[in-house]
Amino acid sequence: MQIIVIVAVLAVIAALALAISRGVARPKLFMLVLLDETGAISLAEAATLSEDALQQGVIETFIYESFVLDRIPLLPIEGNAYAYNEELTLPGAAFRAVNTGYTESTGTVNQNTETLSILGGDADVDTFIQQTRSNINDQRAVQTTMKVKAAVIQYQDAFINGDNTANPEEFDGLINRLTGGQVVVAATNGLAVVGADDDARQLFLDRLDEMMDQVAGGAQALYMNEAIRRRIRQSARRLQYWERDRDEFGRVVEFYNGVPMLTLGDDLAGALILPLDETTGSSSVTSSIYAVHFTGNESEAGVTALNNGGIQVKDLGEIDASPVLRTRIEFFCGLAVFGLGAARLTGVLDS
Repeated sequence: MQIIVIVAVLAVIAALALAISRGVARPKLFMLVLLDETGAISLAEAATLSEDALQQGVIETFIYESFVLDRIPLLPIEGNAYAYNEELTLPGAAFRAVNTGYTESTGTVNQNTETLSILGGDADVDTFIQQTRSNINDQRAVQTTMKVKAAVIQYQDAFINGDNTANPEEFDGLINRLTGGQVVVAATNGLAVVGADDDARQLFLDRLDEMMDQVAGGAQALYMNEAIRRRIRQSARRLQYWERDRDEFGRVVEFYNGVPMLTLGDDLAGALILPLDETTGSSSVTSSIYAVHFTGNESEAGVTALNNGGIQVKDLGEIDASPVLRTRIEFFCGLAVFGLGAARLTGVLDS
């Protein structure tokens, strides 16, 4: 199954914005529709198919900057909601003797519905600035690229922390979706990663293994903040276990049991997307680690991104209300977790 990458869409838009602003092309509306046998193309394919060197470079830049959007599958849907059946209990099955029958039984399912949210914004540039300050860097291109980067960060934040109850305009993130056995508490009052000795370090890794085992199909990514990843690195050195490599873009990626340990950085307000202020028992300075398996369809347990129509970018030109040139970006997007596609380890201490 091919990986469908949201960043491909965002990156292509940024590149096209550059082309639009430089007069290479003047489309009023650009909509990227992702289509292949699985309903999408990957970011790598988008870069390969591009005949524009600038566009290709922008795509690769967006891959480099996001460890969520470079790998999460994008599932195209019709309408503004996606309904799917979640398996609850299996029907019975048994051996039978000759000349005997089976006892009929039927499995049960629960229908879930995911709705799309609208993510986007307007990028305005004063006509004077565009005319007088674009001799080196096209100002519309700069602002459009910055708007796309902001959309990427906003999606990453919602991927973890989205709360549809607190903000009905966004989708629920993993923190509000994972319950029951998909949430493993490291220890009653939090558990140190490094600890005082090797036994303490092994205990933490035991808890991490327990959480990862809750993910059907196996974890494909571990998300944590930089402080916790640094502690795991310290623990690995003490246990004489260390695993890292470079990806195709030269980024150093660290692994635990073959699974990449990835960080998400800050939100648009400058706060950690995965903070160190969660309460576990008597401690209010713990954090969480998330394990995720990605999928592109509901028949397989995993996490997927939803979308309708791809990213839409409109060059509105100079608007009537004021002398500014406006570019509008919109992304009709959502998130779905099929089955036991993700898990969370809480109570992780930065020590």
